[in-house]
Amino acid sequence: MILLKNPRTRRRRLGVAAAAAGLVAALFTAQPAIATPDPGDAPAAQKEVSEKTQAEVREAVADGEIPGQDEIVHSANIQHLTNIPKDLLPGTNSDLAFQGKYAYAGNYDGFRIFDISNPKAPKTVAQVLCPGSQNDISVSGNLLFLSTDSSRSDSSCNSTTQPATEKSSWEGMKVFDISDKTNPKYVAAVETACGSHTHTLVPERRNVYIYVSSYSPNATYPDCRPPHDGISVIKVPRSAPEKAAVVGFPVLFPGEGPDGGGNPGSPTNPGVSRTTGCHDITVLPSKDLAAGACMGDGILFSIADPEHPKVIDQVQDNVNFAFWHSATFNQKANKVVFTDELGGGGAATCNAEIGPNRGADGIYDIVGKGDSRKLVFRSYYKIPRHQAATENCVAHNGSIIPVKGKDLMVQAWYQGGVSVWDFTDSARPKEIAYFERGPLTTDAIRTGGSWSAYYYNGYIYSNDMAKGFDVLKINDRRTDPARWVRLSELNVQTQPDYFGWPSGR
Repeated sequence: MILLKNPRTRRRRLGVAAAAAGLVAALFTAQPAIATPDPGDAPAAQKEVSEKTQAEVREAVADGEIPGQDEIVHSANIQHLTNIPKDLLPGTNSDLAFQGKYAYAGNYDGFRIFDISNPKAPKTVAQVLCPGSQNDISVSGNLLFLSTDSSRSDSSCNSTTQPATEKSSWEGMKVFDISDKTNPKYVAAVETACGSHTHTLVPERRNVYIYVSSYSPNATYPDCRPPHDGISVIKVPRSAPEKAAVVGFPVLFPGEGPDGGGNPGSPTNPGVSRTTGCHDITVLPSKDLAAGACMGDGILFSIADPEHPKVIDQVQDNVNFAFWHSATFNQKANKVVFTDELGGGGAATCNAEIGPNRGADGIYDIVGKGDSRKLVFRSYYKIPRHQAATENCVAHNGSIIPVKGKDLMVQAWYQGGVSVWDFTDSARPKEIAYFERGPLTTDAIRTGGSWSAYYYNGYIYSNDMAKGFDVLKINDRRTDPARWVRLSELNVQTQPDYFGWPSGR
């Protein structure tokens, strides 16, 4: 581990398809390395588009149908307070977590810690070089957790890439001590089957449980062979994080098929991902509930016993959902918003050709009680602005905005920007605010845009894959009550009970 320190609203009709002074190095290697694959959403290479498409994009910019290259546009009720460009970590920015006056920003090359006590002028506290996609990030107390979903030569932060077919390769979870925010210390690493694409915390007083989501096994990978029909559960003792270890692999999709009872995908269901694990899980500890976005399936399950989660309901959408990516509960826990990451995050899917129901959110009501609860589909939501054929755009990570009696959400859409929307009426969702930049390029698809957009203590924070860390403020009577809700810690995939704080076990 290397610590790097240094102090208009528009209607669209577009329808076309490191070295630095003062480096402090501290290298820790945990347990023996074991090979697992790198199936994840690796940053896509720049994709050229046809000359015809390039001309259409340039014409759309000239006509004002889409913003100009890198031009910032937003609704009247959103302010763009600041942008902090990437610095010593040049990789793709990924997820965010929050604690007190700090924001923690993942990056494929490591992570960055910001002091956000003044949201208009965040200050960098630390930058830690520790490559390993995606570096999905979360925090709890004095511990920080980082997912590694690329096959590495070992578990250290100075490892190199290595084929997943090599038995000596490693990927999984890394644990840091952040009691000193200016000098995080790498204290443990835990190898998990098929790595850790994302992870979710289920915190308790003495322990932190981690649900590790990973997928895409292969018979040629020594320690990630099919079936891979569940999740890894890690137990981390707070008083001795170096003893972190896998305590189970609960099967979520039991069945007779080669991958258990999950969605078989294509060719049975053309265009739908075969379920070989989960992409992301969101837990609501105050309700002992979890929702899993698992490639070809959405699931609802009980976490009353965190080491042995139990599936309550399983749903599929073989017409419009290609890849179940993430899940968000509303405050009352009677709805779940699932996202479909059509095209894997690297394609232009926010256009008339793809339409409003694909690459969108699916809103499900939770009906019934106890183990008889069911997920019932109500509607889709997708941003109402078409994007250029050179802009990767699809539903991605977001969080609820805590307003009693309302279901409001802020969400990232890659180069589609940030959308604030209302799903209080499950059947009639509507956008109430937005922020976005124009395309990174007009002659190719270059991956960029907001990876995560989350509401935390009165502000919206967005981690733009290419442009850096953005801070937004929404000024709207519908969201204003949320300003009075204050959290001491937020990992969005561990949803708090906003109006019964503190939540959890």
